[in-house]
Amino acid sequence: MITVIALVNYAGNEPIVVSRGGFSGLFPEGTPNALAFAKDTTILCNLQLTKDGGAFCVTGATLDRSTTINDFDPNKTQTYNINGKNVEGYFAVDYTTKDIDQNVFMVQSIYTRPDFYDASLPVLNVDAVLSDKSPPQFWLNVQYQEFYTQRGVKFEDRVVELVSQYQMSYVSSPEIGFLKSINGKVSKTSRIIFQLLGANETEPTTKQTYGAIVKDLVAIKSYASGIMVTKEYIWPVKADNYLGLPTTLVTDAHKLGLEVYASGFANDFTLSFNYSYDPTAEFLQFTDKGDSVDGVVTDFPATASNAIACFANNQSLPKKGPTLIISNNGATGVYPGSTDLAYQQAIDDGADIIDCSVQMSKDGIAFCSGAADLIQETTAVTKFMPRTSTVPEVQPKSGIFSFDLAWSEIQTLKPQIYNPEGQDFPRNPAEKNSGKFVTLTEFLELAKTKAVPGILINIQNAAFLASNRSLDIVGAVSSALSNASFDEESTKQVLIQSDDSQVLTKFKDIPSYKRVLLVADKIGDIPRPTADEIKKYADAVNLAKGDVFSLQGGGSLLGGMTNVVKELKDANLTVFVHNLKNEFISLAFDFWSDPNIAMATFIQTAKVDGIVTDFPATASRYMRSPCSDPNHVPSILPAQPGDLMSTVDPQALPPAEAPFPSLEVADVVDPPLPAVINSTKDEQRAPTPAPSSSARTNNSNFGLSLVVYLVFALIFSRH
Repeated sequence: MITVIALVNYAGNEPIVVSRGGFSGLFPEGTPNALAFAKDTTILCNLQLTKDGGAFCVTGATLDRSTTINDFDPNKTQTYNINGKNVEGYFAVDYTTKDIDQNVFMVQSIYTRPDFYDASLPVLNVDAVLSDKSPPQFWLNVQYQEFYTQRGVKFEDRVVELVSQYQMSYVSSPEIGFLKSINGKVSKTSRIIFQLLGANETEPTTKQTYGAIVKDLVAIKSYASGIMVTKEYIWPVKADNYLGLPTTLVTDAHKLGLEVYASGFANDFTLSFNYSYDPTAEFLQFTDKGDSVDGVVTDFPATASNAIACFANNQSLPKKGPTLIISNNGATGVYPGSTDLAYQQAIDDGADIIDCSVQMSKDGIAFCSGAADLIQETTAVTKFMPRTSTVPEVQPKSGIFSFDLAWSEIQTLKPQIYNPEGQDFPRNPAEKNSGKFVTLTEFLELAKTKAVPGILINIQNAAFLASNRSLDIVGAVSSALSNASFDEESTKQVLIQSDDSQVLTKFKDIPSYKRVLLVADKIGDIPRPTADEIKKYADAVNLAKGDVFSLQGGGSLLGGMTNVVKELKDANLTVFVHNLKNEFISLAFDFWSDPNIAMATFIQTAKVDGIVTDFPATASRYMRSPCSDPNHVPSILPAQPGDLMSTVDPQALPPAEAPFPSLEVADVVDPPLPAVINSTKDEQRAPTPAPSSSARTNNSNFGLSLVVYLVFALIFSRH
């Protein structure tokens, strides 16, 4: 039996999860849906007051960004001086409680979040919510005392009334004068917390910067029981977006009996590159390393709760469950794909299967690379622009192809980390050209030496290479595997993958090999005859994510689960899914910008047998957690396809997308592979072979034009 060690802070308590306005990462702040999805957390309310003392929860000094106030009162902005700065906008203090309650609605203020709920949900009225029979635990955060007082609102009295009437557990403010003024006026059970704003910002009472004030924790202890600080006060982030050395703030505060709450967490904010776009890794940095903070303030409370309950102290636990972790060209989220460093990182991170997508050089050297076109994952564009060509049998756009370069030429290039979600989401730029290219032989030697549990060899473009370039990729793979004795392997898994059924046929007589059919992207369903036909050629199928769940809402919402996995499993086929990534922009809103929820959904709901991922470390940590077991309490709950979409007004959704076509038998049965032409005998190229059943796969995986790559190359050359 596995024992999970509880995560506790210096006082022996589990860190609390404080949600800013509820689940504001998904729903507009403070709305009923946001509160319902965060009911087991402490709700942080950033208070704004109306002219008649109405209390509402909206972050900031104005209502502009988060509400529909402009629709109610068009072009009526005001400008006020707040703490020495002129601020223009719509202010709650210029309206009555009735105005806000009856005419103003919330909108999502961050553009990467769902806008489906905009202008449909009310602003959180503190009295209305806390007068309910089962009110949530509340944290009142207040500021701008002088501003409200000047506008005729009895600010201090109203705050004390709210805290006392509803027995709030926490009240915080960045204003020292206010905190001192309420000492003794609220119950001792209400913790008074000093909120430190940016280190260079000025505190309005003392006129000192917060960076200076935090150096005197003894003074803070005289008027507060704890501090709320942004993450950078604890783990500074350098200008290059990597973590600096930690401060001693948490330890120093705890020595004085001060609690420390870290704020500013959100799954869809820019994270330090150290976290590899994994929000759980960031939470663990503050709760599972050294002296833990006493709580975290976040827009995504589920991720924080899971980090504390499920992932702390689990680093040494064994992997749970049978689901395979398969790398995508190694740990491509950390290092350039298909390099020695990417493979070693994948092994270190706990991958069950490391993979090599085999490419061929002009002189017949088999090596690992994500694509035959070297532009994306190498610096080829800076050296071999004159060798650019268009090869429609491989991809629709032009490229610089491995089969047109000698191995000695390829070795003059540098690997290049690929950013699949675009340049706004760069991966580990400090290592963007690190590592060295790996031949197929070297890859197999690495797999033997490191005792990795299994390998996957991916073979593409075999027919074209044989008939147009005199290259026998199937023979090269067969020989390399045999020379490394993988054809006699009894303990390691050996997976041979291709989108060409005839390639898989070449490996059918070797019992130690498991054949995997890479199925075209964007299929709607698989009729049973097609699944039965696949079984003739393959033991497993590797599906794209979009083939498992139908997508709606412009591709951002799960509409339902297709029949694809079920039909394949009914045909006794193993099912893998690719490619899972950490970047929140790659995840449907149903996954809450959390790769753990995505994995739980594919594994628990879709019941796939393996996941192909760019980030094996994230998958391995999930697999090791007892919470990956749906029968464990607690467990990481999967998304239920269609549930989130059911909360959206159909009028707010874009038109439903047309269903993808079915995968028919003709789509998976390929023509026989052509013989390898003898180029020394006849320099003329053979006719183009018939397109394989994978044509849709080949045509769907190419994004940027050559012109855009040239722009990127120019940008990179300046750094």
